[in-house]
Amino acid sequence: MIKMTMGLGIVALAAQQLNAQSRQCAPRGDVLKQLTGTYGETRRGVGIARQGTVIEVFASDTTGSWTITATLPDGTTCLMASGQAYRETAESLPPNV
Repeated sequence: MIKMTMGLGIVALAAQQLNAQSRQCAPRGDVLKQLTGTYGETRRGVGIARQGTVIEVFASDTTGSWTITATLPDGTTCLMASGQAYRETAESLPPNV
């Protein structure tokens, strides 16, 4: 759980850096319109990271595309990662050895 929390914190810091650089960031509504309209992605998961940053995972069952976003408290949404071959799983993680 600690590793997961640290990972979300790193993602939040990266989002702030992306916002500062004005790269791949836009108002939330514009980003959602692109993800749903162009890529057919829907929200699959959500979590809150440091300083109120909302981390979301979007994916499409049709195309397999996926996107991770970070939305800052001011409403700016930044693309953190994207890819193909999204697959939803309900597997348990292996125990630490």
